[in-house]
Amino acid sequence: MPPEKTKTRLSRRHFLRRTATATAVAAGFPYVLPSSALGLSGTVAPSNRITVGFIGMGRMAKGHLGGFLGDRQVQVLAICDVEKYRREAQAARVNDFYSTQRKDKSYKGCDTYHDFRDICARPDIDGMVICTPNHWHSLTTIEAVRNGKDVYCEKPLSRSIAETKAMVKAVRRYDRVLQVGSQQRSDTAFRTACELVRNGRIGKVHTVYVNVGGPPGEDYLKPEPVPEGLDWDFWLGPCPWRPYSPVLAPSESFAGWAEWRYYRPYAGGGMTDFGAHHFDIAQWGLGMDHSGPVEVHHPDDSDCERLTYVYENGVKMIHGGGIPKAAVQWVGDKGWVAVQRGQFLETEPGYLKNEIIGPNETRLYHSDNHKNNWLDCIRTRQDPICTVEIGHRTATVCHIGNIAYRLQRSLKWNPVKEEFVNDPEANRLLRFPMREPWQLS
Repeated sequence: MPPEKTKTRLSRRHFLRRTATATAVAAGFPYVLPSSALGLSGTVAPSNRITVGFIGMGRMAKGHLGGFLGDRQVQVLAICDVEKYRREAQAARVNDFYSTQRKDKSYKGCDTYHDFRDICARPDIDGMVICTPNHWHSLTTIEAVRNGKDVYCEKPLSRSIAETKAMVKAVRRYDRVLQVGSQQRSDTAFRTACELVRNGRIGKVHTVYVNVGGPPGEDYLKPEPVPEGLDWDFWLGPCPWRPYSPVLAPSESFAGWAEWRYYRPYAGGGMTDFGAHHFDIAQWGLGMDHSGPVEVHHPDDSDCERLTYVYENGVKMIHGGGIPKAAVQWVGDKGWVAVQRGQFLETEPGYLKNEIIGPNETRLYHSDNHKNNWLDCIRTRQDPICTVEIGHRTATVCHIGNIAYRLQRSLKWNPVKEEFVNDPEANRLLRFPMREPWQLS
């Protein structure tokens, strides 16, 4: 265990003890720990719980929050968001939950923060759940790991290849556990599909079809007044300043998905949104978690009907196509395997989907619960099922496809050097400039 991890754990335990003592004295009660604090009666002792903070409280974060609140091995200590209503409403949700659970109406243990740097500086938090828009993933993650936090970061890992590379460097430098929110890796159907492909059940793979949306659009949205309680300048952060638009940062009453994901420079459109899920599974099935394609063929200057990635071994991965309903379909010289959410798994020949992978065959990382896998790895210091490196390579596939779409031409990619081959114009698009004072470190 790294020295810094031991220091963090001890600091958190001392913090909890000091807080418990101060609370008891302030309330005029004798300092007597209940059995639950000692880990009795089927509960988890406070010193053994993993303490968690949240940065970004949109729709995804609310779902994650509910999952962590229902997990007795976790305690949520803090909420951070640049919108006042969201952070206060979700902190109240946390406090109400624990008040009911503890039968203590005075419980107010969940704090709120406006600035992510402040929540990251808290020594009593073990893990940070980051659900901000994509343009904030790199800066918040790097700040969190620098402060000794393990991280669960929503997909895609970030909005540019330069930013994901910086995240890999920081996570490894500070020896942190980072789980990318590509939860399909913890889904039985997707793992089974990949194991069938990896073990040669369809023979030699020659084509993969991946069905996701297209590249992002330009931001020509109509400006509107900034709603009360939102720090719009902080929401933009490293992005160029522009007037407020509810399309990018809708009010709390908005029931759908925020649309920032479909506009440059905040995100990468459907290519990075569901691409971070489905290209990830395609790469997993190909055994390319730590590599990637060497070419991207654009329909405008090639004989390809669709954007097509080519790997060094000749496998082609096509953006779109394949059988109906499938998110990913691998085609080999002896058959095919197709998979989609909802336990959709189809094969040709049909009997393949029922075949058992033997103990001496290739078995992939087994996880049945993406969040619990992260929590387990915080304790064991093992790598989770979707590490920062895997998330970086998946995001890279999405980003180089977007760059080909943007330039409307084919590109050659070096997955070892992680740059385009003899192409300064394309290489300039590997990063987004950051508005001062924000910068990668």
